[in-house]
Amino acid sequence: MVWSTYKEKIKRFSERIVEAQRPIRILDAIKWDGAVLEAVRKSKYRELPAVGPEYYEKIPLGYDPAEKIAEFHEIRTAIWSELGEDDALGRLLREICREYALVVEMLQARGTQKFGELSSRLYGSPKDRLFGGEQTVTDLGRMIYSIFNNIDDSKLGVPPSEEVSATEVVETLNRRFKAYFHDDEIQARLSDGIDADAAAGSDVVKIKEGARFTRRDIDILEVHEGWVHVGTTQNGLNQPIAKWLSKGPPRCAATQEGLAVIMEIFTFRTYPKRARAINDRILAIDKAMDGANFLEILEFYRTEGYSEDESLANARRICRGGLVTGGAPFTKDLSYCRGFIENYNFIRTAIRSGRPELLPCLFAGKMKLEDVPLIYAKIQEGVIEPPKYLPPAFSDLNGLVVWMGFSNFLNLADLSQLQAHYDKLFSAHL
Repeated sequence: MVWSTYKEKIKRFSERIVEAQRPIRILDAIKWDGAVLEAVRKSKYRELPAVGPEYYEKIPLGYDPAEKIAEFHEIRTAIWSELGEDDALGRLLREICREYALVVEMLQARGTQKFGELSSRLYGSPKDRLFGGEQTVTDLGRMIYSIFNNIDDSKLGVPPSEEVSATEVVETLNRRFKAYFHDDEIQARLSDGIDADAAAGSDVVKIKEGARFTRRDIDILEVHEGWVHVGTTQNGLNQPIAKWLSKGPPRCAATQEGLAVIMEIFTFRTYPKRARAINDRILAIDKAMDGANFLEILEFYRTEGYSEDESLANARRICRGGLVTGGAPFTKDLSYCRGFIENYNFIRTAIRSGRPELLPCLFAGKMKLEDVPLIYAKIQEGVIEPPKYLPPAFSDLNGLVVWMGFSNFLNLADLSQLQAHYDKLFSAHL
């Protein structure tokens, strides 16, 4: 065997992982066609969608599941053999292989209880406790629900109207992307093949043809889909060695989606209606986990003021892949709010510990928060390149350090006493 350097070994294993995961398309494998929801409408919302194991069998995975699982096992074994049990990057790459094999198992189980169980292992459960506290993800969802449902949006400023066409969104984003992604060709394009209003790929942001948007939505798409999702992909693709950073297995979902939400908030582009929509996914997943079926999830969204189309689409997001009868949801949508809390606390802690230099590493590619110190160490060693594209708040850390420095103290305040004091003041004069 020809002798290889450590960097050569990491690059070789990285390329093998990227190639092995290439045919795995989670969302495509659990996608429902338009006829499914149309049948629910025709039944006047009395019949569950006709989606089960037989339905998913008609959606080919594009690979042999047993062979794919064996391939990842083979890569894991080779990593252990060549890098040893204690090599930190080797452990990370082995964990990524293990997780991709679990993804394949999950997709094999489409339309069954096992799908929900594996989804919870990969993306988390609403019953999980948030790190560093006693509260669960569901506790977070219920608290945020109580806060934002107490806000009268009409008092926040001129309400945004959906006056912008998908074509105008594409044109505006392309101008902005050209300025931000100065060395790479990143484009927004119209698409009629996506469920959501927008979806990010490696070098493209797809905008749903025929959808309507607000001006604020364009600003959100720029930072959420562009700066974060496409940006981290491009930073991963620009890695000469660590190519695995261009791909996001489920372990990266909370960090990725949390970063995207954080950028919406740090740039003051988000708004309560959007925050409610993201948070309501936690409550809907929790209901499905406890046994609520598709129609009951649909009714939850209806009672929260969502339109018929929005309610159907949201119920589909929760039930796709799992059981429409309840008990086995697809839990990926927990990632947004959970990831925001986890990222925010990581940023606060890093600054409190005097390690702000770790923060730009969050954008070096697709990763989990726990990977950041290792990624930083490997950047110092020259194994990994620093991120090429960084949002302004992370390329110049001054403002972020001050914000989070004060945030550490503010969290020591007894909010219940403050709430009682100001509630008394509000009631006396308003």
